[in-house]
Amino acid sequence: MSLPEIVRSAFRGIGADKPRSVLTVLGILIGVAAVILLVAVGNGSAQGGSNTLTIMGTGLTMKIAESLDDPVLAPGVRSVSPVAGTSATLTREGAEHRSDSFMGTVPGWFTAAGSPAETGAIFTADDEAQARRVVVIGRTVAEELFPGTDPVGQRVTVGGALFSVIGVLKEKRDTGDTAVAPISAVQQVLAGYGPLSAILVEAGDASLVDTVEGQVSAILDTKLEPGSYRVLSASPLLGTRTATARAFTTPLAAVAAVSLLVGGLGITSTMLVTVTERTREIGIRKALGAPGRVILAQFLVEATLLSVIGGGLGVAVAYLGSHFSIAGVQPVIVPGSVALALGVSVLIGIFFGGLPAVRAAGLRPIDALRYP
Repeated sequence: MSLPEIVRSAFRGIGADKPRSVLTVLGILIGVAAVILLVAVGNGSAQGGSNTLTIMGTGLTMKIAESLDDPVLAPGVRSVSPVAGTSATLTREGAEHRSDSFMGTVPGWFTAAGSPAETGAIFTADDEAQARRVVVIGRTVAEELFPGTDPVGQRVTVGGALFSVIGVLKEKRDTGDTAVAPISAVQQVLAGYGPLSAILVEAGDASLVDTVEGQVSAILDTKLEPGSYRVLSASPLLGTRTATARAFTTPLAAVAAVSLLVGGLGITSTMLVTVTERTREIGIRKALGAPGRVILAQFLVEATLLSVIGGGLGVAVAYLGSHFSIAGVQPVIVPGSVALALGVSVLIGIFFGGLPAVRAAGLRPIDALRYP
């Protein structure tokens, strides 16, 4: 019996008792999806803003922000984003939205803050240099001003001036109410040319945050009065998010373990029942000369198919789940975790399907043929 014939026979065996097969696949599905999401939440909690510093205080200016982007005095700094924040009401055809986070900044802010555009695009350095009135809005703003309509390419009125919507921010817990425009345009129309609200500094790597904090503080001490500013690290927030993620992932890990165990036991139970129901068939095949290894392979393939189908569906569910925030963290799926989960599902099929397969292969033809 060739491998394609064994696989076709295994599929027929799975389809012979659909309810039992579905329940078995479901157990593997839940376990695999939980394992992948478990790793994704842990990975997501360690990303996004972990390498940034926020400078707040009085007297912050564009010149001070420019002085922090110094490859000699602050070699660990990757980018500096001045921020001019204000409250503003956005209106469009009778609809309005009050945003407490209308920000003027530079293009580098989107990368540093981990807030890319989900649709449309961000503004460019040329937009900032030319003070073009373009804006990237958060999901909440888009839904209130443009219900059921693509906002990209549309216009909104802010402070009596028209701004063109060029993008919508990727949905995050803290960006729904945000609107981001070139700092030159915001200062010109809304905030004026007074002190900045904040300066966002991006370190080259999360491991350099403490070093960059020292470099930035040394520069600021030469330009501002001591105590007139604060340098806030994302590390405490990251620690809180990580702790929250861990509190969530502990029960998720338990669910994964129990589901995989249940799925494995389901495979054993399903295959034992299948072997019993097909005893006479096995006897006939052996009487016609089918060797035990072929019988063994057929039932092992059948058990492995059940777990692989469950594993594949589990991967699909995990990818779907990664589009939603979990415990305040946006999951980031690691390809290695997908490969690991699928590998585990295959091993479960082989391990838990081994006993029934060995039992089937060991049946004597005379005993199998006498089975009622």
